Amino acid sequence: MRAGYSIFLLILSLTVCNAGKLSNTFYKNTCPQVEKIVREIIQIHTRNNPSLGAQLIRMQFHDCFVRGCDASVLLDTVSNSKAEKEAIPNQSLGGFDVIDDIKAAIERVCPKVVSCADILALAARDAISSPFKKSMWSVQLGRRDGRVSLATEISGNLPSPFANFTSLVQLFKGKGLNVNDLVVLSGAHTLGDSRCGAFSRRLYNFTSKGDADPSLDPTYAKILRKKCPNPASPAITVEMDPGSSLSFDNHYYDILLQKKGLFVSDAALLTDKNSNKIVTRLQRSRSLFFTAFAKSMKKMAAIGVLTGNAGEIRQNCRVVNPGKN
Repeated sequence: MRAGYSIFLLILSLTVCNAGKLSNTFYKNTCPQVEKIVREIIQIHTRNNPSLGAQLIRMQFHDCFVRGCDASVLLDTVSNSKAEKEAIPNQSLGGFDVIDDIKAAIERVCPKVVSCADILALAARDAISSPFKKSMWSVQLGRRDGRVSLATEISGNLPSPFANFTSLVQLFKGKGLNVNDLVVLSGAHTLGDSRCGAFSRRLYNFTSKGDADPSLDPTYAKILRKKCPNPASPAITVEMDPGSSLSFDNHYYDILLQKKGLFVSDAALLTDKNSNKIVTRLQRSRSLFFTAFAKSMKKMAAIGVLTGNAGEIRQNCRVVNPGKN
């Protein structure tokens, strides 16, 4: 009797210990089709929207850096409390409709089982991976969804395009990420574009004397001034990685070393000796970048996750479940 009871307690304790962990096989018994469903829907959408990878990886980043990876960025505004997606840095996010499509498809097969946070993590990975016909990194699952989303929490949690190296390091350290992660994850800037307002100060009035940022290549600055007249128009966008903004590769580090990084925060990576060395290593090897990116994404996707009984499994990614606060 005592031996049997001891075994029961051991099994119970192991179950409790594992309840809060992410796992590659989390939905093995409850929704084994989940990754196939996400992958197939992403493949359909990327055919019509080749920039989807840039949109979803940015969405995941913005989600995880505020309240952790809990899909709070997906929630719509309720009453007078503006949600995260209403904050200025998030107003240019795209891909919410794709997440909605995936969630609806999964709910038809596995209702109330798969979290929106896990869907976002899988969708971002698969949108980046689609051109390669293979998964570029593994995604551990088991996140649960948060119930709170506040636009007021964006400031100070998302890295600013105007940030210097010290500010970036401090912000990433607060999220459990190091300098290597900072440089590696910045490589995602090889995808997508940016509104002129995020960098126009570098072109026209960097030190309040009508001058340009000396850390920006002068010839490239002239090209950017032609594309982005002063004052900056929110309707005009520029590739973050010129000529390679639809390709996931290590080309970002090429343009960085050419002093063509678009943001102050990009140029900041060259102001530190250690960071500069990491940039150079990643620039020399695409395979090294892919391997490093996979490792840093695993860390980033685990920031502040809700597991076990925390949070909820939203039935609609845009709203919390009925009866929840």
